[in-house]
Amino acid sequence: MRISDLPAVIRANVRKGIVIPAQPLALDANRRFDARYQTALTRYFIDAGAGGIAVGVHSTQFAIRDPKIGLFGPVLRLVSNVIDEYGAAKDRDIFKVAGVCGRTEQAIKEASYAVSQGYHACLLSLAALANESMETLLEHSREVAKVMPVIGFYLQTAVGGRALPYRFWRQFAEIENVIAIKMAPFNRYQTLDVVRAVCDAGREDDITLYTGNDDNIIADLITEYRIATDCGRKRVRIRGGLLGHWCVWTQTAVRLLDEIHAGLASGDAVPAEWLRRNVEVTDCNAAFFDAANHFAGCIPGIHEVLRRQGLLPGTWCLDPNEVLSAGQSQEIDRVIAAYPHLNDDSFVQEHLDAWLS
Repeated sequence: MRISDLPAVIRANVRKGIVIPAQPLALDANRRFDARYQTALTRYFIDAGAGGIAVGVHSTQFAIRDPKIGLFGPVLRLVSNVIDEYGAAKDRDIFKVAGVCGRTEQAIKEASYAVSQGYHACLLSLAALANESMETLLEHSREVAKVMPVIGFYLQTAVGGRALPYRFWRQFAEIENVIAIKMAPFNRYQTLDVVRAVCDAGREDDITLYTGNDDNIIADLITEYRIATDCGRKRVRIRGGLLGHWCVWTQTAVRLLDEIHAGLASGDAVPAEWLRRNVEVTDCNAAFFDAANHFAGCIPGIHEVLRRQGLLPGTWCLDPNEVLSAGQSQEIDRVIAAYPHLNDDSFVQEHLDAWLS
């Protein structure tokens, strides 16, 4: 499947910049898949205004691929079906992203399954090739891109990524079937490497930049890059986000991105209010993602916020040892109290029964 095969409205939305939550995995108290709550989460994202949903990614827990667990197929299938049915009922076109990982054989198998389930693109993790050469990584990416459109993924080292130099991204940007790149190194230097590489490759009009830097979301979205290239100076922006952080308080995130797009389109100066809000969002993320403990509680932290809203029945993960860190719940208490304007609790309570029905 090629980018040109995607519906025109999906291509236009991705290019404009959208909110793409990285979907968590709903489990019951016995750590079994809870289809009812997975459905509710998907409906929540759609009604909140998300333009896309990413499934089978870090927030969905990589262990769903374990043959003993066997949830990769069921989760992707259910979410795709809910998007198709509920999205159609709401007259919404949702960009469906499937997480793809593993070595080349596994990655191709996962991408092929995603295509069969109607996904539009894959978020390609390179974590399984951590010790391979740059050329091996590039060839792996080219092979997956033969199956479906690819979203490049620069993942921070703290949760399993590796440093990928400018020269890697410069060649990666030349792969024809790359639709976007999610930059999540939590590092300004490395983020700039990707932006420069896309511009130097002449692909800035084809590859859309998305932030995954949960520690700098708003600042990423309001920053204009002016990159000097051999073909002249190019002006580019990060247009949207594919974020675990945006799977909570999603309606507020959508409103924020809409406000930023409108403000930038007006040509007005960036208001100091956005920079203040950037700090507030980063503070919330530190609590949700457990930055104080090197992100050990990042998935349970997301679950805890959703549990408090009623969107998940508990914080259970597939790994029983993956739990909230000591003091993390209190940190979540703190940021909820400090920034009440950032949550969407009233919106969730208004619709929760319908999403769970």
